[in-house]
Amino acid sequence: MREPKGLDVEKISAWLLQQVDGLVAPFDFALIPAGGSNLTFCVTDASGRKLALRRPPVAARIATAHDVGREHAILAALEGDASGVPVPAVHGSCSDESVTGAPFYVMEFVEGTIVRDVETARALDPAACTRATESLVDTQIAFHTLDVDAVGLGDLARRRDGYVERQLRRWRKQAEASKTREVPLLAELHDRFARSVPKEQGRPALAHGDYRFDNTVLGADHRVAAVLDWELCTLGDPVADFCWSQLYWADPDDEVAALQSPPTLHDGFPLRDEVTDLYARRSGFDLSDQDWYLAFSWWKQACIVEGVVARLRQGAGGGMKTAPVEDIVARVDRYLDLAEQLSRRWA
Repeated sequence: MREPKGLDVEKISAWLLQQVDGLVAPFDFALIPAGGSNLTFCVTDASGRKLALRRPPVAARIATAHDVGREHAILAALEGDASGVPVPAVHGSCSDESVTGAPFYVMEFVEGTIVRDVETARALDPAACTRATESLVDTQIAFHTLDVDAVGLGDLARRRDGYVERQLRRWRKQAEASKTREVPLLAELHDRFARSVPKEQGRPALAHGDYRFDNTVLGADHRVAAVLDWELCTLGDPVADFCWSQLYWADPDDEVAALQSPPTLHDGFPLRDEVTDLYARRSGFDLSDQDWYLAFSWWKQACIVEGVVARLRQGAGGGMKTAPVEDIVARVDRYLDLAEQLSRRWA
């Protein structure tokens, strides 16, 4: 069988047998299609037990991204019932790049449903959609109100305040680092946002950075059984993190969507405004600056997807079929246009 790109099967197999009790060789390694960032492999041993292995992309890595060691530390801190945040159990990390060319970590493979698109969502009846929605919101509130010091994540960021300011610097820097074309509106909006950041609410929270249905696993009861993909997690403003998540909650009349096939277009799900009301009611946070945060979030989305364009042009991928690069470039421009339109409401 062909060896998966990015893995040295012999060396990783030896590492697994030494690190994780009860495994039986040989192992099967299968790439889980998941975009162009960190790579996730399903590892199945000879007894049928499954683990998940995460490593950075093989090509086109960004210096300040893809830190799987940090991601492992976050999962380890949240593991167990005390945090109230369901995550997979972790079994160890490896920083020795001689094993497979990059750091990696291994966690338990959580069985369940990942609602990636509207086709998957159609398997859920209205009652299941309601349970999934409420659980998605309640889980986000759980890590937004978590005592980060109590779980050992108080030093996750060098600063606890100024989340949006940090995000503005980070994503403009990464957009510049992966620049393949001139995008004047990206810089113009950055400056506009930097002059008008809303005041943060409450204490700094755990901001996941990419929270949505397809970064969670739903259990048989249609509630969140595990939250995945903590690559972008930091300490920050919970309202900004929630509004970022709302980009992925598409409504039927939306002209622009962050996903190609948003699962929330299934008619069993509530509309975005209803989800916003649910979060505000249960969390107690004030969402009166939502338009500002949504405009900022579409700008940030444009920066991220501009980075995806650069990685795709350099040959990086996560096993998924992607649209032509020209179509992705056009998507970036639509995101920036929407950010600009929203910014007119408060500019």
